[in-house]
Amino acid sequence: MSFSVNGNPGALVALQNLTATEASLQTAQNEVSTGLAVAQPSDNGALWAIAQNQRATASGLTTVTQSLQRVQSTVNVASSAGVTVSDLLNQLQSKALAASDTSTNTASREALNADFTSILNQINSVVSNASFNGINLLNGSVPSLAALASADGTQTLTVGAQSLVLGGANITVASTASISTVTLAAAAVTAIDSSITNVNNALAKLGTSENALQTQITFTGTLQDTIDTGIGNLVNANLAAESATLQALQTKQQLGIQALSIANTSSSALLSLFR
Repeated sequence: MSFSVNGNPGALVALQNLTATEASLQTAQNEVSTGLAVAQPSDNGALWAIAQNQRATASGLTTVTQSLQRVQSTVNVASSAGVTVSDLLNQLQSKALAASDTSTNTASREALNADFTSILNQINSVVSNASFNGINLLNGSVPSLAALASADGTQTLTVGAQSLVLGGANITVASTASISTVTLAAAAVTAIDSSITNVNNALAKLGTSENALQTQITFTGTLQDTIDTGIGNLVNANLAAESATLQALQTKQQLGIQALSIANTSSSALLSLFR
């Protein structure tokens, strides 16, 4: 056996092996603690860049979903108000029809006219208050409302407004309408009949828009889940395998420390030759 006071090759080899083991151990510990095999560009630049791009897309889809849900809520409020207006129009029709009956006396017709006016005021109130997030699709304040439909902002889903104001295109009955006479009541019956048809058609369009928004929300959620899964496939660590690797490396580290200790103490045997 030969020894040298100028170097200890065995200790150097043991140190190199221990350093490599500790580097691998650090990598395994990072993967177990973060759950990521690719947590930063230095781990795998190409995969990290792809994953980051997909994370940006997934984040954009979250914004898309929020936009769709806001518009959906606005349409839901408009639809609910529209159903109420439709019910009130049915009541108006009943009042006007009763007032158009020539056998109705003046006092009864005046009472019917008072109810008629009250219902008109209710329609005005319902339409005026059918707002969500400051947007009203029934009072003619906006022609349409668009929601984001893609993460890059190039696609939108547009919902057309449906004006239900009195004296408008759909409800032709004026806010000042009266059924105080047989003639006025008969004219009101005709106007209300066409208004009921128009309102129901408008509500059907809002219903179609609601379905389209829900379909887009569902698709966006599915797409986001798929992207999140794809990102995981690229960068997630196999925790079961890494746990086993971690235990093996910890054992190897202990053995490396012992090997280095043995290599360092072997040269001390040289001193015994001079005792």
